[in-house]
Amino acid sequence: MSRRPHIIVSLGDPCGIGPELLLGSLPALQPWADVTVVGSKAGVDLLEGRPGAPVAWRWLASTSGPPTPPLPCKVHTLQVLALGDAAPEVLGQALWLDPTPEIGADQLQLGRGSAASGRATVEAVRAAALMTMGGAADALVTLPMAKAAAHLAGYDIPGHTEFLRDLAGIAITRMAFLSPQLNVVLHTVHQSLRSVVESLTADGVADTLIFAADRFIQLTGKTDLRVALCALNPHAGEQGAFGVEEELLEEAIMQAEAAFLSFSSDPTPPRSATPLELDPSRPAGSRQHRPVGQRGLEVLSTSGPSDAHPAPLFFGPLPSDSVFQRASKGEFDLVVALYHDQGLIPVKLLEPTRAVNLTLGLPFIRTSPDHGTAFDKAGKWIADSRNFLEAAALAVRLAGRSGLGLPPPPGA
Repeated sequence: MSRRPHIIVSLGDPCGIGPELLLGSLPALQPWADVTVVGSKAGVDLLEGRPGAPVAWRWLASTSGPPTPPLPCKVHTLQVLALGDAAPEVLGQALWLDPTPEIGADQLQLGRGSAASGRATVEAVRAAALMTMGGAADALVTLPMAKAAAHLAGYDIPGHTEFLRDLAGIAITRMAFLSPQLNVVLHTVHQSLRSVVESLTADGVADTLIFAADRFIQLTGKTDLRVALCALNPHAGEQGAFGVEEELLEEAIMQAEAAFLSFSSDPTPPRSATPLELDPSRPAGSRQHRPVGQRGLEVLSTSGPSDAHPAPLFFGPLPSDSVFQRASKGEFDLVVALYHDQGLIPVKLLEPTRAVNLTLGLPFIRTSPDHGTAFDKAGKWIADSRNFLEAAALAVRLAGRSGLGLPPPPGA
């Protein structure tokens, strides 16, 4: 990318830590990219007069906004300032779009989600995603949403991932968590553990394995990707002693292997089924892969920068009490977890500040920090901004087509 990247940040719940993370991080973001913020201005207004702020800020009137706003928005300019100077230095500046200007600070309570904060959150995400899909920005970074507040506002959505998938009209997405030590893709996300077991099928897990491997080949250029699949039961079922679900998982791995093997041996011209091109600069005529046989899986897309045929290696199902430790030591490039906590407990233990949520399958780049609204910390200026900065840094790297690698920790 020859021009400067442009990222949009959706503020998240205005009563959580999103506003203070944004204010404290904007000076660090400014050298990386142009920043537009979409969210409730009232979330920042709630912080006025709260002790401990590392920066000051002011609002300027703004008469210009995005070329084609997807939804009506009140337009402002936010400036973040150094503390203590008579003529304070401007440390950062961002265009600010508020799609719910009728929600004022008097309708919100710092540290507590509500129907008002839920509506402000979801409408900000909607506007930010539509802008990004429309080409107004190169990537979207989302600050945390309180699902309960969104439900109070009448939005029947499990979270960002599902909302963005439906908004984009995409059939399949997966939630990935990327970090220097560990990369994890979730087979299921926001659903009960009971429903995970009841809905488990070999076909469904095979879809996730193929889709995840394919997307990571695009992102990394590594065609011999090593993918580990978590077992469901203790000791991977101990040959049926603790459950038989691992038989389904073994079948899923065979299907995934067959799909890539079919591609590698298929001499016919490929067709693309991809909803996302992370590398539009790929030379004309470079090979793309597609599913062949095995239920006609419409999940393979493009092979990434390498001309070699993709040949990922699948391992498992492996006991989840050891597979993450093995992956963190370099034995596997990617772990596919069957449910939310199976994947996120090790991610948050090993990489509490560096793991970044990347949604695979959207027609635009979307990253997010790997934490929630932290209502108990809101307004205290104690929330750690490093994870948000990692999410923004990854978005900028992907927007610049510079690969998957995460930058050094902020300040290193």
